[in-house]
Amino acid sequence: MSTTTYVLVHGAFANASHWGPVGRALALRGHRAVAVDLPGHGLDARPTGMVGIATADDVAAVVDVVRAAHEHGPVVLVGHSRGGMTVTAVANAVPELLDHVVYASAWCCVDAGPSAYAAVAPSALDAVAPTLLLADPLEAGELHVDLHTEDPAALDALQDALLADGTRAELRAVLAAMDVREALAIDEEAVRVDPQRWGALPHTYVRLSRDRALMPALQDRFVAEADVALATPFTVVDVPTSHVGIQLWPERLVEVLTGLARPVS
Repeated sequence: MSTTTYVLVHGAFANASHWGPVGRALALRGHRAVAVDLPGHGLDARPTGMVGIATADDVAAVVDVVRAAHEHGPVVLVGHSRGGMTVTAVANAVPELLDHVVYASAWCCVDAGPSAYAAVAPSALDAVAPTLLLADPLEAGELHVDLHTEDPAALDALQDALLADGTRAELRAVLAAMDVREALAIDEEAVRVDPQRWGALPHTYVRLSRDRALMPALQDRFVAEADVALATPFTVVDVPTSHVGIQLWPERLVEVLTGLARPVS
């Protein structure tokens, strides 16, 4: 009897370690979980930072994991935040290797590329992000930010944006594990839903109703556009927590994910 493998894709400035609680909870329920470090993140960090890394590199890394996992049974691909862009591009590329795609308060661009959504629902994160920049992105060729700041005002803003329902100690733990560099280049076409390929897959959106980094209004926009463009609508599950709350307290997300499992003999 083979079991479902959950391939977990992190968001911006994050890495595989942020999926630790989710992965443990899935494993303890008898499932396989693989959290991916996207190129330049986590233990794959490099002296040159994120310069030269682009969407195609992220997609190639995840496709390799998905292909290997698919040999052992069904695969559910899960993305959080910016990781949703990678999930979309991977699903466009290899839908035959996937059984379900899940977006946990994640980007799911349909009508246009990510830049077109910038003004749809400004977030608390948008306000603090410029104050954290350590270098001009265009000059540096990457995003380089101070997520390990000790500035009280910046920490208050990050608390509000990422973890308003948590403690300062929990926020500090999340920030300590985060990377401070992120790729600048995004392939705007590759990360848009392909109705013919992505659209054939079952898809679930975990809507975080207390998220102030990726606002509920923008999450709803992604779902609404997909539902108009595709014959099969999103299954939407509402979880009342903050942007990183599902990773600190994974029980509700894990309930959703395990409900998608399809054991194969």
